[in-house]
Amino acid sequence: MSTLQNKIDFAVVFSVNKANPNGDPLDGNRPRINYDGYGEVSDVCLKRKIRNRLQDLGEKIFVQSNERKDDGFDSLHERADACEELKAIKKDVDKYAETACKEWIDVRSFGQVFAFKGDNLSVGVRGPVTVQTAVSIKPIDVTSMQITKSVNSASGKAKASDTMGSKHRVDFGVYKFFVSINVQLAEKTGFTEEDAEQIKKALCTLFENDCSSARPDGSMEILKVYWWKHNCKAGQYSSATVHRSLKVVVSGEGKSLADYSISVEPLSGLEAEEFNGI
Repeated sequence: MSTLQNKIDFAVVFSVNKANPNGDPLDGNRPRINYDGYGEVSDVCLKRKIRNRLQDLGEKIFVQSNERKDDGFDSLHERADACEELKAIKKDVDKYAETACKEWIDVRSFGQVFAFKGDNLSVGVRGPVTVQTAVSIKPIDVTSMQITKSVNSASGKAKASDTMGSKHRVDFGVYKFFVSINVQLAEKTGFTEEDAEQIKKALCTLFENDCSSARPDGSMEILKVYWWKHNCKAGQYSSATVHRSLKVVVSGEGKSLADYSISVEPLSGLEAEEFNGI
């Protein structure tokens, strides 16, 4: 496998239809929204979904969610200690980082801090893949509904069985987010061309196997993935310039896909590959 030699930028456009794409725990799990009314999905949430899809593609993942554990380990500490090569080189920080990057694709992609109680160990890995927060194209409308649960959670309770609760959703919205891959950091972590292809596959299927009561199947859809591969390490253009070339224009009320037009302004010498979501 060859280490990445060309800078890559990419953009993802997705829709949300009667779903909660990323609840805010500080706001009763309502969909995240900024002060101007635009919806947001945090970079942490997006990286979680990318990790899940990479795991579905057969890649080894270090930061696994509890419900998707595939190796039986209950903590990051246990997972790291189970790697015999890592245990043997705990005193060599550089070698430890190199080995961890070889072992797990999410470590060599996003980076990771290895600092576990009782190990006298502190290893930081800076990853080449940086993910921005997704932001909706226009302000979103959030609908809240009251729900009831027709069963007591425990016996002996005097509380009525029909307890009240709330669910929140975005009625409709189109979001976009951007990602960049830095070649200099890729060389340090061993991030390869093949790793970049796997991330591309993950993005095109980002919401597969991601359904929940807040995000029913079909309520979130990848519309477009744009992939810019520069012809050099530093990049022909800055990432900001490349990201600005994506244009998502709203006509009408923006309450359906028909109201949105997605296009990319051409950049001389740098062509965008376009992929539809699956």
